[in-house]
Amino acid sequence: MRYWAAAKAAAGAAEEPYAAATLAEALDAARLRHTARPEFARVLLRCSFLVDGDPVGTRDHTTVQLAEGGTVEVLPPFAGG
Repeated sequence: MRYWAAAKAAAGAAEEPYAAATLAEALDAARLRHTARPEFARVLLRCSFLVDGDPVGTRDHTTVQLAEGGTVEVLPPFAGG
């Protein structure tokens, strides 16, 4: 998982590995890893996600399959242009 901007600050890391079959599982595991950083869970609520370069959009995260060795980009809202 790659974290950007506010997500990176809240996680205290730019990226970390995941072992999950779906986006929902990966996000649940990330929340558990960062329970000592409560802002992380709040930031995730506002984020959008790319899985291997494809936008997740409004799809249910339990239906978004992750490939082994794939990449999840965690993108908080950005200001400016």
